[in-house]
Amino acid sequence: MSTLSRRRGRLSPYLLILPGGLWLLLFFAVPIFQLGVTSLYDPSGSLEQGYAMTWAFGNYADALSQYWPHFVRSLVYAGIATVLCLLLGYPLAYAIAQKSGRWKNLMLVCVIAPFFTSFLVRTLAWKTILSDNGALVGFLRDVHLLDASGRLLATPIAVVLGLTYNFLPFMVLPLYANLDRLDGRLLEAANDLYASPARAFAKVTLPLSMPGLVAGTLLTFIPAAGDYINAELLGTPNEYMIGNVIDSAFLVRLDYPQAAALSFILMAAILAIVFVYIKRAGTDEVV
Repeated sequence: MSTLSRRRGRLSPYLLILPGGLWLLLFFAVPIFQLGVTSLYDPSGSLEQGYAMTWAFGNYADALSQYWPHFVRSLVYAGIATVLCLLLGYPLAYAIAQKSGRWKNLMLVCVIAPFFTSFLVRTLAWKTILSDNGALVGFLRDVHLLDASGRLLATPIAVVLGLTYNFLPFMVLPLYANLDRLDGRLLEAANDLYASPARAFAKVTLPLSMPGLVAGTLLTFIPAAGDYINAELLGTPNEYMIGNVIDSAFLVRLDYPQAAALSFILMAAILAIVFVYIKRAGTDEVV
């Protein structure tokens, strides 16, 4: 093999990753850097007069002291929605992967079908479902789970339900991909060793599905924590999440330093949670 051919062989991997690397640099690294710079601008500036770089690290302390309840609310709502998605999504993913037979493809289409509709339209549909005059609220009142003046819309329950519905496919699909590769011979071996179905699940199925479970919870929790559409449409200002505050700071109040600082705090909090979660889950494999 000639020297030129060997050189091309060594360069091939780098040439293959070059387009993706440039894409990440231009549309991820550069905007993140600019966002970090913006978070340190003088908070007394304005969009009309311009901002001066004063290395105002106090923007972070001010943002956190003013809006820490929204951070906590976002993490709590996202955590509850993730747990609900797991409780609903794991049995569904298992049924599709192991029990659906010739209906597998149809059930998968049903899982991804909501993606064919806009996120906004789906959330507006839940606004109709949870409305005070809707069938669901009427039924709950009839069975006395809600009193005559009780409601679901404009409550934390509505926001969590919206998050759960919108992000459920992100939980189901990684779990299905993992469970579909499960070797059935392992379950047969567990049965041969007189393991009960519950014990076989706890000792075989669940451990082997941990990569899909970790991936599903991350794919659900991370976007849910930064979401603002569900709180905007299904809640009130009392249910607003940190995404609503960031949206208002960027687009309404035009307070770019504070908005950027809030964004960085949210990213840092999510990264810390993800790091601890992956370590506690006992696996670094999330696919």
